[in-house]
Parts: sequence; structure tokens; C-alpha cells
Amino acid sequence: MSPAATPPDREVLAARAAGLWHALPPEVLELARSFEAAGHELALVGGPVRDAFLGRSSADLDFTTSARPDDIEKVLGSWTKTTWDMGREFGTIGGRKGDLTVEITTYRADEYDGQTRKPVVAFGDSLEGDLARRDFTVNAMAVRLPSLDFVDPFGGLDDLAGGLLRTPVEPDVSFGDDPLRMMRAARFASQLGFDIEPATFAAATRMAERIEIVSAERVRDELVKLLLGAHVREGLTALVDSGLAEHVLPELPALKLELDEHHHHKDVYEHTLTVVEQAIDLETDADGPVPGPDLILRLAALLHDIGKPATRRLEPGGGVSFHHHEIVGAKLASKRLKALRFDKDTVTAVTRLVELHLRFHGYGEARWSDSAVRRYVTDAGDQLERLHRLTRADVTTRNRRKAERLAFAYDDLEARIAELREREELDAIRPDLDGVQIMEILGIKPGREVGEAYRHLLALRMEHGPLGEERAREELLSWWRARP
Repeated sequence: MSPAATPPDREVLAARAAGLWHALPPEVLELARSFEAAGHELALVGGPVRDAFLGRSSADLDFTTSARPDDIEKVLGSWTKTTWDMGREFGTIGGRKGDLTVEITTYRADEYDGQTRKPVVAFGDSLEGDLARRDFTVNAMAVRLPSLDFVDPFGGLDDLAGGLLRTPVEPDVSFGDDPLRMMRAARFASQLGFDIEPATFAAATRMAERIEIVSAERVRDELVKLLLGAHVREGLTALVDSGLAEHVLPELPALKLELDEHHHHKDVYEHTLTVVEQAIDLETDADGPVPGPDLILRLAALLHDIGKPATRRLEPGGGVSFHHHEIVGAKLASKRLKALRFDKDTVTAVTRLVELHLRFHGYGEARWSDSAVRRYVTDAGDQLERLHRLTRADVTTRNRRKAERLAFAYDDLEARIAELREREELDAIRPDLDGVQIMEILGIKPGREVGEAYRHLLALRMEHGPLGEERAREELLSWWRARP
């Protein structure tokens, strides 16, 4: 896997970081001096240090200390009145002063039982020992406070300059202790665009099956961070090539075996990665209808073709078909997202997009009636803007004329939707008569017949557009008289 971006050299990184460290809020240095006066060490550690080298300020400041939890609480109490116990058994105490929130954790030297990823907490005695238990060298750097001395026992700065993800200790040991770190490697490949160091990647490949002891919720969280990264292809490729995807998202590597019916020069896996990238490119800014990064759109792009392996058929003449793969894919997407403990709204939205992603192709073959356009909008509901982008992203043909024809057809569909929306309040299609009016006209009470009548009027509204109350009343009475 090649790095998606060339990181700056070590000197440039150091210059960036020095400026941010000296710009730390005065409250941080005040806190550090309080720990020093009490005879304890304090250091800024992990992500904030890495981000400083990358020229990013971090709102979350993580600290590690030689002090034990009771001592942390005591020192924090002299610095602020607002403290809380957020994980005393793990050595972490939190505090807030003004707009500054801090989390401070005692040096750790965790051990794992080998069967789960729950650590047996053991407090450490040195900053270097604490850094050794972190996931990657780029996250195993620290800055001692208040002296601002830089601590980098595992060459994290060189790896940062080289765009490399490497474990501080032997990767088999690191991943054996905490298999979730293998998922984090893929996640950081997406977030930072870095390579995974060969020995580290080889260990993840050998140990991929170990990810199964990690809870679905933790796997989901890493997958979400990966999908929201700036280099999603790199992260997904790492998941698949290492074998991790076989255990956490098996539908993705399964696509490697299938030819796409539209693009015989590609497999569906490569097509899917391209669709994800193109969907990301179609996200909007914060003021647009689909502000990026948009998790639902990215999940739908990732999963839109996962029904193809189950529906693959060889046709006479050597062709390949995947009839109804969108329906099968929607069911598979729902099942996988539920297994990963995604929330109900996300599951519903992604499943709907997968189910509808092929609907447009009928428009490209024959211009739809107004009724069909209304049904398209109504079926998409609040996912219409995402469906627009997913459908456009799904065009990966190298045939320029075909691509232009599909783009023109979708432009036409969007224009017609806009025209109907302006004319008919398309986003809120309702029958011309509501339930109360139906009961008054038919002289009936609430019950099954009211629902049937409502659905009949809605179907007429979808087919013919607004009817007006008088015609709707006539249609309702005619339907009522014709009932058995």
C-alpha cells in the first residue's frame, strides 16, 4: 500500500510542533507546575502530540503522570473545583477549568488475559514504560511539562516524517495484547494516509482472526472512524488485504470474486472502492444538503453491491447477471449493520439507499411519467439527496459517451423533481382528503376501511398529481361503491 500523501520532513515537523507547544494555554502550564510542586511528573501524550507535529491543534488534551489516582484528584482539586472520576480503576481522573478540559491517567503497564481485550490494570513507574504500551510509534511520543522536553523512545517522529505506522514493541506482542490495534492500523491509514510498516502488516495478517474477541461496538467505532477519514480507500484496502475484513465485514472481500455486469474489466470490489471515492467527492460543504464527511452516504456506497455474490448468474453467451442484487443487498446490509450494533436510524437509511440505488436505471432507458417521478421521490423520502449522490457515484464506466448519457439523464431527472417540487410540494405528498374528511364523506368510524380509502386516494395522487377536493370526493365515492 502506498502512502496517500508525502509527509513533511523531520525539521518541518519539529518547527510546527514547537510553535503549538509554546502556545499551550497558560492553565496547562499552571497545572503542570502544580504536579511538579507535589513531586509528580506530568506529560502531554498521544494524539495531541502527534497532531502538533502535523500542524493541527487538538481540543482534547491527554496527559499521563507518575501520580496515582488519589494524588491526581488531590492536585486537580487545588487547580480547579470541577473534577470527576471517569475511570479510577484505570487510573483516569478528569477536570475542567474555564474552557479547558483535561484527562489525566497514571502511567500504565497493562497486561491482557489473552482471551478478551480487557486489560488487567497495572500502574507503571515511568513515562517510557507507559509509551511502550501504546498502539503505534506516532502515538507513543510525549512532551514533559512544564519543561517542554520532547520524549520519543521508539522513533515516532521519524515514522511520522516517513508516513509509517509501526508498533512500539514487537507487533505480535502488541496485537496479542489488544487485537483492536489491528483495526486501528487500518483506521489511521485512512485518517493519516500512512503506510503500515511491513512487519506490522504481516503480524496483522497472521493474527487477523484474533479480532473476533473484540466487541462489535468497538469494531464499529473503528470502522466509522475509518470511513470518515480522508483516505478511505487506503483504510479499506488495509482491512481487506490483511484479512481483517473477512472477520468484521466479510461482504467486502467477497466482492473480489465477482465481475461487474457493466464493467467486465473490473471486479465489483474495485468498482465499490471507486464508488466510495466518487460519493465522497459529491458530499457538500456545511451549508449543502449532504455535508461531508457523511457516514450514511459512505456506508451506502460501501455496501451498495454486496448482494451481487448471492445473485450472480452466468447467462447464455458468456454474460453475467445479478438480478435483484439491490433487494438482496439491502437485506445483507441491514443484517451486517445490526451485527455491528449500528443505531436503528443508520440501518434504516443505509438499507433504503442500497435498495433504491438501481431505480434510476429505468429512467435512463425511458423517460418516466410524472407519477414515476413522484414515486421515486416518495420512496426515497429524506434520503433523496443522498440517493442523488449515490446514483451518480455508481457510474464508473470508462466509456465516455455512456457516462455522459447517464449524467445527462440524471440531470434531467433532478430538473423534473425540482419542477414538480415547486408545483406540487413534492416533499409532503398527501391525499387530497385526510382521514377525518374520508370518515365524514363515507359516514364511517375509524377502522380498516379508512386506511384502505386513504391508500387509494394516495395512489391516485401519485398517479395524477393534485386532484382537488371535489374530484377526490367523487373518486372516493366511486371506489366505495365498487367495493365488494
